[in-house]
Amino acid sequence: MEKIRCGWCEKDDLYRKYHDEEWGRPVFDDQAIFEFLVLESFQAGLSWYTVLSKRENFRKAFDGFDYRKIAVYSDDKIEVLMQDSGIIRNGLKIKATRNNAQRFMEVQEEFGTFSAYIWGFVGGKPIDNVPETLADIPAVTEISDALSKDLKKRGFKFMGSTVVYAHMQATGMVNDHLKSCFIRG
Repeated sequence: MEKIRCGWCEKDDLYRKYHDEEWGRPVFDDQAIFEFLVLESFQAGLSWYTVLSKRENFRKAFDGFDYRKIAVYSDDKIEVLMQDSGIIRNGLKIKATRNNAQRFMEVQEEFGTFSAYIWGFVGGKPIDNVPETLADIPAVTEISDALSKDLKKRGFKFMGSTVVYAHMQATGMVNDHLKSCFIRG
């Protein structure tokens, strides 16, 4: 019997694997959360598929998404990344990644973990929306607006409400798998 999935992921095996194994699954590990923050920030203005298809290149280029290393990247390292054709070569987003790593560690200092901070916006557990159709899934919510505003106040870049809501979906802060999706079974 064929699995029924959320319609957005039926493009190819890469998308299906991401949907089946990661999307909407709660993530509490700071390293994994940072990886998604980086990837989501590069998605701004692009498709998630574009970013996802370059994920392994990003992983290599950005030292396995090690925020401690990224936070101290030199301008020379930023320039090397700007020449890396395996990633999205947007200078503002690359510089924002270094900045966001620095801000990420500041939040860790304040809250103990970044996870504690970010999950606090949803009371520590996923919001289960149970949408019937893709049209029922919002691009932003009041919570993503509040989280985006707070991240920006803390100095994060490329963290608009749409990017933040996509991050919330990716890391399972919200469960937007369709009611008919096998993941809900």
